[in-house]
Amino acid sequence: MHRKLDEFAQRYCPVVRQLDLSYHWSLDQVEFATDIVFDKQSDLQAIYERLTRAAIHTVKPDNIATFLGRKLNGNYQDEMGNRLNTRIEGTRIKHTMGPVSIKMYDKFRLILRIETTVVNVSFFKHLALRRRRLPSLSPDKQRRSAASVVNEVEHNNGTRSMAWAEMKKSIYSLAPLRELLLAANRRYLEFISAIEDHKAGTGKLNRITQPVEQNDRAYRGFNFFDPEDEELFESLGSGEFNISGFQNKDLRWRMKSQNSSQISRTMKRLRVHGLIKKVGRTYEYYVTALGKQVIALGLKLKELYIIPALSAEPAS
Repeated sequence: MHRKLDEFAQRYCPVVRQLDLSYHWSLDQVEFATDIVFDKQSDLQAIYERLTRAAIHTVKPDNIATFLGRKLNGNYQDEMGNRLNTRIEGTRIKHTMGPVSIKMYDKFRLILRIETTVVNVSFFKHLALRRRRLPSLSPDKQRRSAASVVNEVEHNNGTRSMAWAEMKKSIYSLAPLRELLLAANRRYLEFISAIEDHKAGTGKLNRITQPVEQNDRAYRGFNFFDPEDEELFESLGSGEFNISGFQNKDLRWRMKSQNSSQISRTMKRLRVHGLIKKVGRTYEYYVTALGKQVIALGLKLKELYIIPALSAEPAS
């Protein structure tokens, strides 16, 4: 790409060649889309309205941060929110966090498109080696150097290691940026899949409400109308635990009414019901795929259907 862009510059801007100049090619706006193609328009239209309605009501700021691989801090100041637009082509839902947005819309009423757009790539961080400043070289040598020189963090003792760094606006960031944007699309698809699959999700929801026996001990099921269980699921579904996992102390910080022993018993209930899993020989836990589905569906069914239905005026 670097070579091709240089060729265009020399062809259409002769002064570059005449004055022996070179361009620095940078990224202005990057979009990455994931398309789900349906066999028939009617198949997509049968679920699309429910998807957009559920997404506009259920995607919270910490969910948006999770889609983008970030944690939402209390001191975050940038723009954030959801927006539903009705256009000639159809409806589009847009979730925004600063310079990045995730959009969902139906293209040609046949394709469900999830699209992540970033207008400032330094929003993202990646594990890399810090790039050395390139010396003044000819354009061809600059291309070879930029492609081969790696980002390095060099310590005082001469050793080098990987470190988290802001994404550079150079076109050489396209490869790692593609992986980050693809991951964002997949997290979003995973989220909307959980809130849309009512039949499968309802069966799983019923499964976790039943008691489970392990080592001659019974562990009661979960009840979304129990205040403690509701607080627990809202904590697990907050988003930040999906990125870095959590420990007893993290859950205790959110559920301040319970002490460490109570949290340990609660985590055991979650494990035997298959909602969380332990990472190797560590104290870290992650919410399982089943846990994500059941928590999302349980909370959304309650918010979108049960409570609104009970709040409606009864027929006289």
